[in-house]
Amino acid sequence: MTPTRSSSSEQVWSATDLAGDPHEVADKDRRVRRMFGAIAHRYDLNNRLHSFGRDQAWRRRAVRLCRVQPTDRVLDAACGTGDLAEAFAAAGVARVCGVDFTAEMLECARRKAARRWTSADQRPRYKLADVLALPFKDASFTIVSIAFGIRNVTDPRRALGEFRRVLRPGGRVVILEFSEPTNPVLRVLNRLYCGHVMPITATLIAGDRSGAYRYLPRSVCTFADRDGLAAMMEEAGFRGITRHPMTFGVCVAYLGSVPGGL
Repeated sequence: MTPTRSSSSEQVWSATDLAGDPHEVADKDRRVRRMFGAIAHRYDLNNRLHSFGRDQAWRRRAVRLCRVQPTDRVLDAACGTGDLAEAFAAAGVARVCGVDFTAEMLECARRKAARRWTSADQRPRYKLADVLALPFKDASFTIVSIAFGIRNVTDPRRALGEFRRVLRPGGRVVILEFSEPTNPVLRVLNRLYCGHVMPITATLIAGDRSGAYRYLPRSVCTFADRDGLAAMMEEAGFRGITRHPMTFGVCVAYLGSVPGGL
């Protein structure tokens, strides 16, 4: 049965909610699920338009940073509509599995995969699951990825612990997340664009009333900075952590590895 899209007329995030820290809201998981359900049908379009097409380049760079091998088994966590999972599949890895807790986003991902891949062996597989309790055995994957999703989970440290658990010794984790440019002029321009221009245009394109595109920039500026996210990865047991800023630093790829292996 195909899931129906969440009503775009339902408000999820009010101005009062976003005046504080949205990461501290008690029912954040429920709100995030409803929000993404409401915007899933226009999510890819908004990503392309509002990143000026760079979002796909960021994902391809993340794949290259992992130095993928034909034997790699990849888990794309909080996979959304499947863009990063698709990029890994196109790189020729052995298997890609994407997980997300929003059914509407996964439906978009499955349709995308069905259009692109005629072979079921090449096609990414998708599963409804929460990254805080991954339904996989220990050491099941060689790569875990997450793009623009770590800040949306209720407990990022727990999620990183799950990534560490399901990775084999020598496995890699790559995290894509938004950041602020270090250049002060670019930082001001980025804040103007993300905080004022994008919420208006993206909301109109999605026909959204959930408040998603007011939440998303607010969730970036209230989340851990580059040092903070790298420290969380270190606490979770990842080593050799490197940071790779892209497009003037508005996006950063964080790469870490699990000790052991060859």
